[in-house]
Amino acid sequence: FVDSDRSEGERDWRQELLRFRDETDRVLDLLSGFMPEVRALDDAETLTYLHGTISTRRHTVVVPETPIYLDGILVDAPFTGGLEPMLGEQHLRALTILGFPNLTRPGILDALNHQDFAYRWMTRFIPLDKEEATKALTRLRRQWFAKRKSIVAILREVVTNEPVPLVDSDANNKALDADEALQALGGDHVGFGYLTTSVAVWDEGRQAAAEKLRAVERIVNGLGFTTIREGVNAVEAWLGSLPGHVYANVRQPLIHTLNLAHLMPLSSVWAGPSANEHLAKVTQTEAPPLLFAETSGSTPFRLSTHVDDVGHMLIVGPTGAGKSVLLSLIALQFRRYAGTQVYVFDKGNSARAATLAMGGEHHALGADGSLALQPLREIDDQATRSWAAEWIASLITHENVTVTPEVKEAIWSALTSLSSAPAQERTLTGLSVLLQSNALKSALMPYTLDGPYGR
Repeated sequence: FVDSDRSEGERDWRQELLRFRDETDRVLDLLSGFMPEVRALDDAETLTYLHGTISTRRHTVVVPETPIYLDGILVDAPFTGGLEPMLGEQHLRALTILGFPNLTRPGILDALNHQDFAYRWMTRFIPLDKEEATKALTRLRRQWFAKRKSIVAILREVVTNEPVPLVDSDANNKALDADEALQALGGDHVGFGYLTTSVAVWDEGRQAAAEKLRAVERIVNGLGFTTIREGVNAVEAWLGSLPGHVYANVRQPLIHTLNLAHLMPLSSVWAGPSANEHLAKVTQTEAPPLLFAETSGSTPFRLSTHVDDVGHMLIVGPTGAGKSVLLSLIALQFRRYAGTQVYVFDKGNSARAATLAMGGEHHALGADGSLALQPLREIDDQATRSWAAEWIASLITHENVTVTPEVKEAIWSALTSLSSAPAQERTLTGLSVLLQSNALKSALMPYTLDGPYGR
């Protein structure tokens, strides 16, 4: 025997809250197993989401210091009922899915994500346990099985004691479908429940709201669904789209969980990160996205090249597709961050116009140019000299010279001697003169005044 202090029918809200949190944590753990990133909303994010479902204004809702009922902080727009309800100054229109195609696929309603207007796509699923689902499916099977033959046909069978050859094929097929559903349920392949899928649109103009609803209806009907524009049931349809309203909107066909997964809005156009967190940390200032672009359906896309502290990027495309233009745009936009500098190694002068437009300096490197580089100019600094030794070693390695400890010693000795010379004489030509090895001199010759790359 199990004894309890609570009387029958008594409910403790603390226990209900604890059970609700346990269930939501369990769902979160299940989702985290196959989703790269998932987390629970905090209090402010939850209030902001709830506010967005009953208001036409979009802004962040801060958690009040003093506890207060939700209707005191969330409601800021009046709701007007009727056949054509309104929320504030916006006309509301709702559409509910009644019938389904013969087959569904993952993301079957993804076309809604590419529309250029705002909408609320709500999917409410009331799951049934196995016993309840079995009763519902058995009742459906019995009803359709009974409709296979009319009363006249049944009486004829009784009188003639012969089976009627013709039956209602549609009712017979639906009875077989119900039987297959019972088999899938019995094998624990799927679960069943009542689904309500509705889409709500709004606009300040009555005609504009109707046009948006017509666009949604055209897309959904084109995918094989049957929909209904809500009129008398418009208020109930909107209430049924709100979190926690499980009884509003009586349109709730029975489907299994695989169809639910196909119909849920699990895909959307990725809008990118709202800020560059790495640069914000480095600059100690606000770091907005690098630039805003447009994707399909007029969704604004926030481009940021950093993933954590890595900003590497590769742009691939055919000739003339605009790769150089994109690179110049990214370089110019990078100047929006505090204390940034941009260095562009350009080919074909594709970034020359952008550089001059920003007041930058454009230098043409090459044999015919007036600009030459002097990488050994500051080797009097110990750190620069160490870098120069590694760089010289990499140069001679490319000329098929094996770098041994003796070679490293010779390079370091020559660099040390060259560091005491005047700054303008610290060149690769001067270093070549100080080297004693003919092999090292030959390896550096292409980069001196006597070689093709010395200017």
